[in-house]
Amino acid sequence: MNYFRFLFSLAALLLCTQFIFAQKGEVVDYDHSKNPYYSHTDQTPVKVKDADWKKILPPAVYHIAREQGTERAYTGKYWDNHAKGTYYCAVCGNPLYSSDTKFDSGTGWPSFYQPLNNNSLFIHKDADGERDEVECKRCHSHLGHVFDDGPKPTYKRYCMDGNVLDFLAIK
Repeated sequence: MNYFRFLFSLAALLLCTQFIFAQKGEVVDYDHSKNPYYSHTDQTPVKVKDADWKKILPPAVYHIAREQGTERAYTGKYWDNHAKGTYYCAVCGNPLYSSDTKFDSGTGWPSFYQPLNNNSLFIHKDADGERDEVECKRCHSHLGHVFDDGPKPTYKRYCMDGNVLDFLAIK
């Protein structure tokens, strides 16, 4: 009987450990000096082949930005950031959101109720036609999705993957 308790306890411990490590996720910071397309001021559209982005971007950023991937909830950058500042596309540096429009959506991803300006984003239907995908208007990298369940005044929730965002705090 003690043998079975021991085995059950060991199996439960292994499962819990696996769950904890699986929830950690990967927060990515990378050196933008190796990205010739990264700029907070240049608004010129960037047309770069995915093969070239793959050489420049860290794998986790590339997966989200170019392969429409996502990070697990509560694991990416900025989901719990409360500092004042501006959010940028981590791929090309395009300004996207002000912290003034960020809110806690309870989803585990950074959420905003409106973009910084009308030229920041490109929105279109996902390949499955069910959700509205949000892309950076400058480099057409996948950033997340927009939903109609946000707060006033727009009632929108721009639900972004934190690893494809950069943040510059106001000093």
